[in-house]
Amino acid sequence: MKAPARIRALVGAALGEPGSVRHSLTVLGAVAVGAVALLAAADGAAAAGCGLALVTVVALALGRHAAGGAAQDSGHRKPVRLLSGRAPALGAWRRLVADTLAEDGAAHFRAVMRPQLQRLFAARLAERHGVAMHRSPERARALVGAELWPWIDPGAAAPGPTPPEPVLRALLDRLEAL
Repeated sequence: MKAPARIRALVGAALGEPGSVRHSLTVLGAVAVGAVALLAAADGAAAAGCGLALVTVVALALGRHAAGGAAQDSGHRKPVRLLSGRAPALGAWRRLVADTLAEDGAAHFRAVMRPQLQRLFAARLAERHGVAMHRSPERARALVGAELWPWIDPGAAAPGPTPPEPVLRALLDRLEAL
């Protein structure tokens, strides 16, 4: 191995591979030290002290966020990531059900009720079971039940234009039970 290759190997081992946490921390540390040194050279010890305090606070905040964020927020980050937004609410639920069960309810079920049921089931599965309905449909199907799953399956069309009233009741009961 030639000398430059040896030096690159030693530096690479010390810094870590580009993109690794070790490499990122080394680069960020070097930038922080350089910034504090520039502040000391340009404006004196008082500016360097303020810069060092600011760098320390930012480093502690980023470290706290990366290392133990779930300890303080009781794990609320994971369900939010699974939902990719805020949890849906029931809103005018009675009107949604009545419009779906009406004679011309097929369009309403397809456009409003089914997406709302899918969002509610996705929220409940994410909150209570840690299952992403769109990413793990097999696990979601097992939790919802094979007889009800086709009505809310995000990867397939509904088995009918509107669910019969007993199926809709079963869907709502299952949603509540989850």
